[in-house]
Amino acid sequence: MDRHVRVGVDVGTVRVGVAASDPDGLMAFPVGTVQRSKTAVREVAALVAERDARVVFVGLPRTLAGRESTSADDARAFAQELAELTHATVRLVDERFSTTTASRAMSAAGRSTKQQRAVIDQAAAVVILENALDIQKNGNLGTVTYEVSRKGSHD
Repeated sequence: MDRHVRVGVDVGTVRVGVAASDPDGLMAFPVGTVQRSKTAVREVAALVAERDARVVFVGLPRTLAGRESTSADDARAFAQELAELTHATVRLVDERFSTTTASRAMSAAGRSTKQQRAVIDQAAAVVILENALDIQKNGNLGTVTYEVSRKGSHD
């Protein structure tokens, strides 16, 4: 695996969670939460640039049956706009269970639902990024994730 920082993004209707990896892609850690607003994509792009990340994984919500959920269009639009604002490669990755997994881990660590509210999006972004790192380590990046083409690109 190439040595560079990767970023994970959990797109929500109220908040956007952001996580980053170490340059070796061994671990993911929370970076922050951006309030969902007209400037949210630009704020995430600034975090990507600040870390000089080369790849951004945006969680793509799906149902248990594997179909895209109603939030998928929003995540796709966010990822498209992010691809236009950054030099990093933006990839969509299945995020089934990311928030549930993060919430269970936080509950097991003794955090109440109320305490989780402020950081659950960051924790979900960590789960998304950890899954993407595993996919990349297994050599399945091109078959399990989808690269977002920039507008006007012939990719």
